[in-house]
Amino acid sequence: MFKKFNFLTLVLLFGLSEEVYSSSIDRSINNHKKQFSDVALEIWNHAEMGYQETKSSNLLASELKKEGFKITKNVADIPTAFIAEYGSSGPVIGILGEFDALPGLAQSNSPFKEVVDNGTGAGHACGHHLFGAASAWAAVVVKEWIESNGIKGRVRFYGTPAEEGGSGKVYMVREGLFDDVDIVLHWHPDDVNSANSRTSNSNKSAKFTFSGISSHAAGAPEQGRSALDGVESMNIMVNMLREHIPQESRIHYVITKGGLAPNVVPDLAEVYYYVRHPEMRMVEELFNRVVKTAEGAAIGTDTKMTYEVMHGNYSLLPNDVIQKIMHKNLTSFGGIKYSDKENIYAKTIYKTFLEPSMEIGSQEFVSDYTTSHSYGSTDVGDVSWVVPTAGIRTATWVPGTAAHSWQAVAAGGTSIGLKGTELAAKTISATAIEIFTNPEIIQQAKQELESRVGESFQYKALLGDRKPPLNYRVN
Repeated sequence: MFKKFNFLTLVLLFGLSEEVYSSSIDRSINNHKKQFSDVALEIWNHAEMGYQETKSSNLLASELKKEGFKITKNVADIPTAFIAEYGSSGPVIGILGEFDALPGLAQSNSPFKEVVDNGTGAGHACGHHLFGAASAWAAVVVKEWIESNGIKGRVRFYGTPAEEGGSGKVYMVREGLFDDVDIVLHWHPDDVNSANSRTSNSNKSAKFTFSGISSHAAGAPEQGRSALDGVESMNIMVNMLREHIPQESRIHYVITKGGLAPNVVPDLAEVYYYVRHPEMRMVEELFNRVVKTAEGAAIGTDTKMTYEVMHGNYSLLPNDVIQKIMHKNLTSFGGIKYSDKENIYAKTIYKTFLEPSMEIGSQEFVSDYTTSHSYGSTDVGDVSWVVPTAGIRTATWVPGTAAHSWQAVAAGGTSIGLKGTELAAKTISATAIEIFTNPEIIQQAKQELESRVGESFQYKALLGDRKPPLNYRVN
């Protein structure tokens, strides 16, 4: 099920000499290890939410500028989005970097649940602090290889904010910022090492706001019209709708505003919905049906309803040409071994899991290449429909860890998280270098993309023409 190759095998696969290999990847990786480990932990401490990641974005941009990259900030009308580029001609390889945290998950790096006051109340439960740091690390390694070998090519780091519900990359795609890119590489923290040909659900979300009339709930209830009744009526109808939708679908919601006092009929209430399905066409159809429930709820409760589309993502589109190269390189570097201290930590946090699917020790291996589907969503999906895109996952968390959990936050602030970060940086940089040395890969990858999307495909964002919701995480 699992394979391992040594570094020499990777050298032979690249067709590079051991000397070139060492200078272009291994030495650069080691030279910048402390730099980007410190960057990852600093972003972990900032724990800034979507579109609020000012410190995290500036830190990454500053580090890349010091390494000779040209920085363009405030792209796509997003203050925390930026592009860092090195090189002036030749193929363009883009590397994606995220850095937003999730609300309500402030946690220390203790193997026990330990909520901390970090100033934001958020935590890096999806490991985006590692994501941004490793991708920037890889970009620097590739830049140094281009520079030392006189290669014609450009490496471009995309600082992409607000992946968690903000669709930062969608606005960047819509703005045409990927139009001249040949290949895009990315990665994501996980509890396994894999480079699957991976698809995902597309997604569209909205906040539905109901407006009513306030009154004394006991003294004059007949004069009130409850906005909360509108929200609850909508939720009931959506829950009945679940019986009559494709089984691959996912619909979930949270009431974000429901009133302030039981004895006051609430005149304002809000519910936040996500609608998911593997096909974008079906997401649109299901979303429109959810809108109809909101309209019916408003009629039935004599309230008024408005809604705002918050984000929308395409499904991930695989590209086996470059995905198989990423898998080969990940396998060549191998998995992750824990020190005695890390094993003690891992065993302690492992006891907090509920029916974990993986065992400690599995992080030492790389999964076989396969095709898989994730029921989650990512704005990387939009990128993958316009540029050949491939990614990996590395074990930055203790095996068995669920994403978006306090355990993910905790491990991401330790050496366990940093080991997975280094593995990602190595794999991305090795893959980019291999593509630069064999331009035919780019043509093959583009041909595969064209065959998958079809001749009639024209990109159109699911979120429409709305502007970036820069305050969507601000209460």
